[in-house]
Amino acid sequence: MKRESDTRQKLLNTAVTLIWENSYGSISVDDICSRAGVNKGSFYYAYKSKSDLAAAAFEDHWNKKRGLMDEIFSSQVPPLERLEKYCDRVVQDQLDKYEKFGKLCGCPFSSIGSELSTQDEQIRKKAHELSERSMKYLACTLRDAAAEGTLETEDPVELARQVFCYAGGLMMQAKIENNPAVLKCLKKGVFRLVGANQVGSLV
Repeated sequence: MKRESDTRQKLLNTAVTLIWENSYGSISVDDICSRAGVNKGSFYYAYKSKSDLAAAAFEDHWNKKRGLMDEIFSSQVPPLERLEKYCDRVVQDQLDKYEKFGKLCGCPFSSIGSELSTQDEQIRKKAHELSERSMKYLACTLRDAAAEGTLETEDPVELARQVFCYAGGLMMQAKIENNPAVLKCLKKGVFRLVGANQVGSLV
């Protein structure tokens, strides 16, 4: 059982890395197996298809970052500080990948979701599910900020969607330009969007 579990984890880790590094469409089961050091028979014993592996890899990646998301969006942290920490984390994640791969990678969930939403329902559903999880963190933060009077919104859920989409769009443009400088305006843009001042800002 441990060997089977190790094989599944190797495939999950490899799939996430290759998806970050390339695009879903450009990698094959053979590519994944070769990088993971797993034979093809073991792949199909662990997963029914590349699509099945990708969905599982997304879930695994989310589970690994959930602790950090809980920390960033802790109710013990003032709402606008949470929002700043979220922006900082998004930018840092992209810069880390830029340093590792030599190029900006954007958000793999959004990239693959948009790439395959009309072709693979399993991938579309998983990408949508993970997006909704992120937006729930944001909606709770914006609801708390409205309750304490640091911003005004009658619909924190919709505002959270706008923030999430703005962040995703900025990551996509930075990826297109392969230019980390594009990400510098994320925090300022998010705070302008929600109609609040950054923590410590006098404007």
